[in-house]
Amino acid sequence: MKIHVLNTGNFKLDGGAMFGVVPKTIWQKTNPADSNNMCDWVMRSLLIENGKQLILVDTGIGDKQSEKFFAHYHLSGNDSLIGNLNKLGFSPDDITDVFLTHLHFDHCGGAIQHNKDHTGFEPVFKNAHYWSTENHWKWATEPNAREKASFLIENILPIQESGQLKFIERDGEMTKNVFDNFDVLFVDGHTESMMIPHLHYKGKTIVFMADLLPSVGHIPLPYVMGYDTRPLITITEKEHFLQKASDENYVLFFEHDAVNELCTLQQTEKGIRLDNTFNFIDFF
Repeated sequence: MKIHVLNTGNFKLDGGAMFGVVPKTIWQKTNPADSNNMCDWVMRSLLIENGKQLILVDTGIGDKQSEKFFAHYHLSGNDSLIGNLNKLGFSPDDITDVFLTHLHFDHCGGAIQHNKDHTGFEPVFKNAHYWSTENHWKWATEPNAREKASFLIENILPIQESGQLKFIERDGEMTKNVFDNFDVLFVDGHTESMMIPHLHYKGKTIVFMADLLPSVGHIPLPYVMGYDTRPLITITEKEHFLQKASDENYVLFFEHDAVNELCTLQQTEKGIRLDNTFNFIDFF
């Protein structure tokens, strides 16, 4: 088994939205904001070779939205999903499975592209199964007013129309062996049935944090995004997860932290806190 980190681009989001009720005077110590109160974030995907499949976890924001749409998010940098995939010697046609933690645009936008004549949309990864869950799919295609702007129809329906959509069965809190050495934790605070991959790799459990923990700055329990649909559930889910992660020495992989790719945790008098941070290539 091999795991590769793919940076798909940098963007900015409002710091207040990212930290909810936590005051700026506190959160800006770990995530400094610019003059417009915008903080830097990144969109990372993972590529997993397991000998049978080539699995892509999340796809970033993509490039098919309008300039007006992208202007809200201040995209920057030279990284792209396909560019970094090509650097590893792979093409989109090599991907066998696209695992989407959830269907917010910054996690699934890169999965769909314009067709050649720009009259419609098509999957970027034409030979892949696209994995979601039935509960989350219904949630995304019949969106509530709070999340509607994050669920873009052009990112979602073309997956189903292509015939490539598959659902992972939710078996309580955790579904085991979705792929080899790949288990899935389900959480509901950020959005319905978000999937958190647990990858068993080189004697460690790597957890792809998606939006359960966007950054190391979100480790303390009250640090919950304003985007979360059920913030009190997020706090409960974080508390349970962080205790287990600390007890079992999980390695946390951050999809959005602009500085830190990985971290470990420690138990302190104030609760579970950051221990050390690492780059993936140095840790493994």
